[in-house]
Amino acid sequence: MRGVVFYGEREMAIEDFPDPVPASTDVVVEIKASGICGSDLHTLRGPRREHPVIAGHEPAGDVVAVGRGVPETLIGRSVMIHHYFGCNSCDQCRSGWTQMCRNGATAMGATAPGSHADFVTVPVNSVTPAPPGLSYLASAAISCGTGTAWGALKRLRLRGDDTLAIFGQGPVGLAATQLATAMGARVIALDISASRLARSRDFGAAEIINPGDVDSAADAVGDLTGGRGVSKSLETSGASSAARDALHVLDLWGTACWVGVGSTINFELTEHLYKQITAVPSWTLSLPALEQCARFVLERGIDVDAQFTHTWALSQAEEAYALTEQQTAGKGVLVP
Repeated sequence: MRGVVFYGEREMAIEDFPDPVPASTDVVVEIKASGICGSDLHTLRGPRREHPVIAGHEPAGDVVAVGRGVPETLIGRSVMIHHYFGCNSCDQCRSGWTQMCRNGATAMGATAPGSHADFVTVPVNSVTPAPPGLSYLASAAISCGTGTAWGALKRLRLRGDDTLAIFGQGPVGLAATQLATAMGARVIALDISASRLARSRDFGAAEIINPGDVDSAADAVGDLTGGRGVSKSLETSGASSAARDALHVLDLWGTACWVGVGSTINFELTEHLYKQITAVPSWTLSLPALEQCARFVLERGIDVDAQFTHTWALSQAEEAYALTEQQTAGKGVLVP
């Protein structure tokens, strides 16, 4: 089989690997779609890797083989994959939060073979049958990007009467705009890219702000909220300026959430103490939440597939990531 490998320092290649054989509690999934995630760029651009693995962690596909300890009834099923693997015995793994494994977790595309390949072998307890009617593209998106947005909105305890400022309208931010709108919230979308802001309108944003066009993002949000600020904010870009602004746009008793990797926040506690704010980070989602997000998408008729603007063959991976690095396009996907 073929697989895309990131070596670091912006070097990558498509290599040949032996066809997978499942261990007793594993399943082999034939990949039908493997989403491109912005976090892939950290590995691609990062330091040289002596022992790289196949990249990709937004998989969707069909089970084609199972280990001797797995029911054969899974063969042929379309599945969603939670892309973290743990010890399966600690409290975090048993609750579906395998990325929080107390004994150490591995992650597809980083420390375990990923989904930018023809096939991938994963533990059976990391897969769940995809609900009927869920497309491969939607399944791939929910496994990380859209799922990350879902997890953050749940951490925020978003309600239909909330006004939510979302910083960044890349794939995760756009998914959050789409989901939050479906939940009934009013979304204010912020991004320095005019094209991404335009797309956010199509995905439900009630108002848009380009922070590069205003003196203060907080003041601009205040102008749209009667001077109060928003009840909730979400930062998805990883930019430190946006991470700080996610605090400054809050109304009294507001809640801010951060999912963007790479930002640094410095602030005076008293500035926010007297506003009684709540501040939470969010790291992807659990396996049960993966299933909940999929059901919500189907029940509300949300067109997750519309997030994808570019589809690439596995052989076009270099071209795909060259565009992804520009961070101006929508979401991409590799279809082996």
